[in-house]
Amino acid sequence: AIKEIIKTIEQRDENGNRQSGVIWHTQGSGKSLTMVMLSRYILSELHEYNPKVVVVTDRVELDKQIHKTFNHTRLKAARANSGSHLVELINDGNTDIVTTLVHKFDTASAKQKPVESRDVFLLVDESHRTQYGELHLKMKKVFPNACYLGFTGTPLMKKEKNTMIKFGKLIHKYTIADGVRDKTIVPLLYEGKMVEQSVNKKAIDHRLRMITRNLNEKQREEVMRRWSKYEKLASSVQRIYLIAEDINRHFVDNYKTKGSQFKAMLATNSKIEAIRYLEAFEELGDLNCAVVISPPDQREGHDVVDEESKDKVQRFWKKMMERYGTPEKYEDAVKDEFVNGDELDLLIVVDKLLTGFDAPRATVLYVDKPMKEHTLLQAIARVNRLHEGKDYGLIVDYRGLLEKLDEAMQMYSGAGLENFDPEDLKGAIYDVISIVGSLRQHYSDLWQIFSPVKNKNDREAIEVWLEDDERRENFYNVLSKFGRHLGIALESERIYDALPDEELEKYKKDFKFFQDVRRAVKIRYSDTIDHKEYEAKMQKLMDNYIAAEEVVRITNPIDILNVKAFEEEIERLGSKRAKADAIRTRLTKSISAKWDENPAYYKKFSERIQEVIKEYKEKRISEADYLNRMKEIMRDYQSGKTAEDYPTVIKENYNAQAFYGVTKDILSETKETAGDYDVNTLGDLALKMDEIIRKHQKVDWHDNLEIHNRIAQDLDDLLFDFKDKYEWDLDLDTIDKIIEQIKTVALRRY
Repeated sequence: AIKEIIKTIEQRDENGNRQSGVIWHTQGSGKSLTMVMLSRYILSELHEYNPKVVVVTDRVELDKQIHKTFNHTRLKAARANSGSHLVELINDGNTDIVTTLVHKFDTASAKQKPVESRDVFLLVDESHRTQYGELHLKMKKVFPNACYLGFTGTPLMKKEKNTMIKFGKLIHKYTIADGVRDKTIVPLLYEGKMVEQSVNKKAIDHRLRMITRNLNEKQREEVMRRWSKYEKLASSVQRIYLIAEDINRHFVDNYKTKGSQFKAMLATNSKIEAIRYLEAFEELGDLNCAVVISPPDQREGHDVVDEESKDKVQRFWKKMMERYGTPEKYEDAVKDEFVNGDELDLLIVVDKLLTGFDAPRATVLYVDKPMKEHTLLQAIARVNRLHEGKDYGLIVDYRGLLEKLDEAMQMYSGAGLENFDPEDLKGAIYDVISIVGSLRQHYSDLWQIFSPVKNKNDREAIEVWLEDDERRENFYNVLSKFGRHLGIALESERIYDALPDEELEKYKKDFKFFQDVRRAVKIRYSDTIDHKEYEAKMQKLMDNYIAAEEVVRITNPIDILNVKAFEEEIERLGSKRAKADAIRTRLTKSISAKWDENPAYYKKFSERIQEVIKEYKEKRISEADYLNRMKEIMRDYQSGKTAEDYPTVIKENYNAQAFYGVTKDILSETKETAGDYDVNTLGDLALKMDEIIRKHQKVDWHDNLEIHNRIAQDLDDLLFDFKDKYEWDLDLDTIDKIIEQIKTVALRRY
């Protein structure tokens, strides 16, 4: 993109002005960073022309965000805080980059003489918006010869493609489909749940039936009892409580996990509705919610008809100002908690924060306001940012904004989207029903893994088939995809209505089976938990839709040295072989982790395990023998028992025992047998090695090369002394090998 822009700005028109143009980079693809990189290029490569960069936006939060992005790099931007300040910055020869709101050109065009330079670059953000019309002329008045580069995050409408000519040609585009393909944004799923503005009994009954479809009798009664209280409310308020009940159930069942991994936004039509929604959620008591609105002004009347509602908005605002001090601090505090904190689940907004606001954890956007064209495309992009464990952003629409999806075009009509070129909207948003194809594919991929297993009901055969590490990793990945798509299918009313009951039941039954297999093989083959988000989401899936009985939570494998807990874990496994496999893999992991502390000691355990495995695979011992032998090795390992008979002098010194084992092993590699060396002499040597390490050991010695060198020198002297004194046949390579091993062991033990 930068190369294309540079190529363009290096061309001149007949007046000698640089070529201008438009850059369409879809939202979430790093438009601000492109501006930063471009500015860096302009200031460094064109510095002989004394260039100036002016970044123009039309929203306070966008101006703040872009200013912050620039200042995170080495480029320092000055932010214009008024029209007069903008004039000062334009004339300040030391200011290279200025960020400003477009309306500041109102004042600037009246106060500023035209700047004739051809090396001023105006980077205009969301340049298609109508407010740029008249103000564009005012920018032109201040900078008649400047290079104008229009940036947009949404595609251009057909009619805008003509008006954008004022900027010049389309220089570069990075479409929504490009972003999804490159995995810089997640695809968006759309589900319409139209609730009429005036709700009648039929609409309420339908919505309540949907809300309670997965609840047990007691939970269903609780919802109905609560709803009977709302029946006395005005229809418009009833509608809000009905939608709040729906959102509450949907988010709690499908997205609310420990640590607020996933969050949601609700776009409402007015300040009073936002506050009523907040009250409804507070009454339900399951979600932590906050509202962000702009200050109520005296003209609030066009928004609010009755006095009571007007007072409610004013009271809410007064409360926020008492708590936060200023409108800016209030908005910033709520934004910060939503983006970075773990408390807020749902952010309720009217117009604010529906553009230029990045919250990667926001996964669902609930829409209860009329929106169209760019406004809609910008709003839905709030949930397309990448985050761990997030496969899709979900748009749940209570206004029926979009009509039927045209499968061939992958495009909706309605909400003015027909005013865009279909090609430009490709991949912008998918009907939630499109998930069904992926769900079926992942289901079939899952069973495909086990196609060589003759009897698919033989649980043991399935677990044994997963002994291969690569195959098991593939199983975890495919199950994870199947589970996540099943989760979306079960939370969606469209899919619930579209799929036959028996198909859904089959998926639920098999998912439970494979979850059990996954839990068992994780213990059996001592795998640590990987997909951490998967765990939380899948647990919700099991709890809410599938498992009636208590499900054992999957946790990281228990340390084999935690005797009681490990025994309990092993008992949960089925066959003798499964138990023996679990002991073997857990021993192997523990030995591998501790190896450097005492290589000779752990090597003996490793050899014993290999021997038993070999006998079992060659069918020389039965499954019961395999388990008993593994238990025997495990007990020796847990008690620290060893076959080595250490010299008396180091009987109680475990560090010296480790040095003794290492030295004896290396010596036995060079001689036919280490028996040529007196064991008591080797014991004395190990003791002296321990003394050397203790002498040099101090705080932070692990990373201190000078101390490592001193230890090596002292060990070298010690080994030469013993070589001379006892006439040992030691060459220099063997001495170096011993020194290196002793240092490795010491670093782990001291």
